[in-house]
Amino acid sequence: MAKAPAPDHHTYDLDALEERVRREGGGEVDDSIPQLAGADPDFFGVALAQADGSIRGSGDADVAFSIQSAVKPFLFALALVDTDGDALERVGIEPTGEAFDAIKLESGTGRPPNPMVNAGALLTAALVDGGNAEGRDERILRGLSAFAGRALEVDEDVARNEHLLGDRNHALAHLMRSEGTLALGADEAVEVYARACAVLVDAEALAVMGATLALGGVNPVTGHHVVPSRVARDVVAVMATCGVYDGSGRWMRRVGIPAKSSVSGAIVLSAPGVLGAAVVSPPLDDQGTSVRGRIASELLSEDLDLHVFGSLRG
Repeated sequence: MAKAPAPDHHTYDLDALEERVRREGGGEVDDSIPQLAGADPDFFGVALAQADGSIRGSGDADVAFSIQSAVKPFLFALALVDTDGDALERVGIEPTGEAFDAIKLESGTGRPPNPMVNAGALLTAALVDGGNAEGRDERILRGLSAFAGRALEVDEDVARNEHLLGDRNHALAHLMRSEGTLALGADEAVEVYARACAVLVDAEALAVMGATLALGGVNPVTGHHVVPSRVARDVVAVMATCGVYDGSGRWMRRVGIPAKSSVSGAIVLSAPGVLGAAVVSPPLDDQGTSVRGRIASELLSEDLDLHVFGSLRG
């Protein structure tokens, strides 16, 4: 039997995908801060960023939202660069099978279990270069902008509420301080992470960020080598095993693209060596993953033959 021709990512009908997925229901909008609770449940955008720098989006792909937990892979990447790889000794890389904000550290080491849960992201944000919170904020915003290929901004209202209402993050920071894992003050660490979560992106910018990791750290739009290829490889590997929290195994079986979910309803995907993608839709399932985002990701994987283990089909 002749092998089917490879799908053309540049002519794939994103509008048809958007129309199909937008009709899907289910899930609940996150209500941890007022800005998330007030999100339009019908908001939906999808975007692809190709290796040649082309970007295509559909639906609300150019409408801004706060990046939230989708920032975690990029914080990990910046921490790896700024510590010359030492961040790999400071945070674990194993999946937990527990909620993203579980009050738990590795037994015997006091390390966060991985950089994709809140404890790990608090620590990696604290490991980024900067003599104080303001310096780290500037470094993170500059680094995220390099991943996106354009200047990004912080939503100050979101940052303030993330800081003030992030009780579990404060608890995690104090726990890491008590274990000697976190060198910064607990409040400063939470403030830095809160501002990182409050950075505004849209699906098109987030797709470029995912593509930069997928393409060995090179931004396909600007051509800038944002992080070394080894750093990009390590980050994408941890996205594959830990990026969708306790649903990561099911995600990799069904979607097969390393990804990171977010309580804003965003999902950033990095198809190694091929492209980046992003989907955003606020209603979440019980694992905190966008319901429509998961469906759209499954369709993209199948239609564009992006499953990393797709070559194993008989």
